[in-house]
Amino acid sequence: MIKTPLCDLLGIEYPIFQGGMAWISDGKLAAAVSSGGGLGIISAMNASAEHLKQEIDIARSLTDKPFGVNIMLMSPFADEVAKLAADEHVAVVTTGAGNPSRYMPMWLEAGVKVVPVVASVGMAKLVTKAGASAVIAEGGESGGHVGDLTTMVLVPQVCDATDLPVLAAGGIGDGRGIAAAFQLGAVGVQVGTRFLVAHECGVHPNYKKKVLKANDISTMVTGKRLGHPVRQIKNQFSKDYLKAEYSTMSDEELEKLGGGALYRAAVEGDEKTGDFLAGQIAGMVNREQPAAEIIKEMFTEAEEVLKTAGRWLS
Repeated sequence: MIKTPLCDLLGIEYPIFQGGMAWISDGKLAAAVSSGGGLGIISAMNASAEHLKQEIDIARSLTDKPFGVNIMLMSPFADEVAKLAADEHVAVVTTGAGNPSRYMPMWLEAGVKVVPVVASVGMAKLVTKAGASAVIAEGGESGGHVGDLTTMVLVPQVCDATDLPVLAAGGIGDGRGIAAAFQLGAVGVQVGTRFLVAHECGVHPNYKKKVLKANDISTMVTGKRLGHPVRQIKNQFSKDYLKAEYSTMSDEELEKLGGGALYRAAVEGDEKTGDFLAGQIAGMVNREQPAAEIIKEMFTEAEEVLKTAGRWLS
């Protein structure tokens, strides 16, 4: 069985986080992942503290295992959900789309372990100094908000830049990806896209179908012009948005064009005007399974891969 320092740090069986996906990563999915031995994550997304509290209560009603909350620092509700995470003493807070330093003293005082998502060595160093417990080095292969560097390039550089435990994210969806992450120096992984098709994931069936039908070239990145690129599955919306990016449309109009698109995909299943965020690994996701089965299968595969890691040595 694979066990790393991350397991002892957080009290989990397998060194895996479920990614915080807006309108997708709710209390039910987080509880299923945590009960399956990983660390489930509830997405605070762009919602209020009241909404997050409801999801935390749901997770606590379904599992006695630790789980976390993901806070998008661009959210207009970031201040209030950050305070709620401290008040609720959640086990872990992961952060994305910004620098979490302003909230970290509050979280640390509440006993919350802070594990920021970073897309650069500079940010990894910054959050290390601020008191993070670990970092998630996320490559541009991932779904949703992405950086420029790939996972293979980013992870070893982050591992060299910090003494904290490093989780690898972006392009990981099976045991081979987990084994590769360990070889790059990580002690855990974060997985999002594969959990989209977990039985306990309440995303619209049309979303799951798009992930299951995806191939190796089914995703694309938009949003670079506005400074917050995202990766999604190609559809009419993403193609229209990309075209608009290179038009004379104003930034304000472009921002408005993307408003509500993820909700339309995840909740309403609108295949034409919805934005179906997913990572490049979607091409390798081909069946629905319970979350616990996904975790166990991936780590069983990883063990077998690692056993043969030295087969080319002589």
